[in-house]
This record gives sequence, structure tokens and C-alpha cells, in this order.
Amino acid sequence: MDREHFMDFFRNDEKLEQLTPDDRIEIFLNVLLGSSDIDVKLLNELLNNYDISNIVISEK
Repeated sequence: MDREHFMDFFRNDEKLEQLTPDDRIEIFLNVLLGSSDIDVKLLNELLNNYDISNIVISEK
């Protein structure tokens, strides 16, 4: 699958509904390139997107 097809799939809610929760977790855990992709801003954005208020991310 090339990038264009992957992104079309990713942006299609009907197709995304075909994924199981385990499929989604597997994609989420493997899609980032490396540790430099994970930062406070990304983690806070993730928590905000899912309305999670009982976890606080702070920098060292």
C-alpha cells in the first residue's frame, strides 16, 4: 500500500470503523519513527483529544 492509499484509508471514517481496538493500538504503537517523535506537546495533545484530565505530563 502506498502513502496515498494509506492516508485515504486513515481519513475515511467508514473504513476506520472496520479496525478492531487491537488493530488501532498496533498502528498507534508502531507509526512513530522514534523517541524524538514523542514529546510533551504530543502527549498533552493526545490527552486533550481524548478528554483525559486525570493524567498530567510534565518535562524533566
